Amino acid sequence: MRRTRLVALDVDGTVMSYDGVISPAVTAAVGALRDAGIHVVLATGRGPHSAVPVARQLGLDEGWVVCSNGAVTARVSPLSDDGFEVVQAVTFDPGPALRAIALEIPDALFAVEDLGHGFRVSGEFPAGELSGKVEVVPFEELSAEPATRVVIRAPQAEPEEFRAIVERVGLHEVEYAVGWSAWLDLTPGGVSKASALEFVRQDLDVEPFGTVAVGDGANDIAMIRWAARGVAMGQAADEVRAVADEVTGTIDDDGLVPVLLSLLER
Repeated sequence: MRRTRLVALDVDGTVMSYDGVISPAVTAAVGALRDAGIHVVLATGRGPHSAVPVARQLGLDEGWVVCSNGAVTARVSPLSDDGFEVVQAVTFDPGPALRAIALEIPDALFAVEDLGHGFRVSGEFPAGELSGKVEVVPFEELSAEPATRVVIRAPQAEPEEFRAIVERVGLHEVEYAVGWSAWLDLTPGGVSKASALEFVRQDLDVEPFGTVAVGDGANDIAMIRWAARGVAMGQAADEVRAVADEVTGTIDDDGLVPVLLSLLER
């Protein structure tokens, strides 16, 4: 039996380029792992409506996907009208965080995940940044119901400036990660890609030593730490690279491919 039995892969910047392209080499390597009986699980900030089509593009027509930075765990299901079945969804009250950031950054954009469909937003986001159905609603409506994920975007701010504001506000009872741009992901407290992957690992009866995770963003830090072999992509920020067991090539170099192929040799 192979030592590695579960591989968790971030999507954007790991499996897929930032302009939405999956290389043939990545697709072939994922297919080889699948054919070898290794569980390949996408673990992404995307909602299931956006993550499942990527899984299918990779030939993963069944199995688990971890979505919304761990707040949503779903199964790919060809029998479902939506193509997936949500097994677990963890929510939080987004109101306090939304109001706190709005006071600090009045021109910020806010998006609350509409699970399985897209987002409800306070205003138009830059083109291509949100997937699925996007509906503009009054700010007050964004906190009307519990949410699995909230996105806060400050198009005019620098990432470090945005990070300082977030730290000053002191968001409690939520997990957050600041992205490459002035982009903030909020998920329920104690929830991460790692917490959802632990649920999946136990369901699949995989030993902790049989896990690998690859990612490039701040929202991947927890799962890179969680895995027995945690890998950072070459373009990852220093804070991500620092927690990894190893660093591979960049997304432009298909850095994921040698990591995946190495698992077939073990």
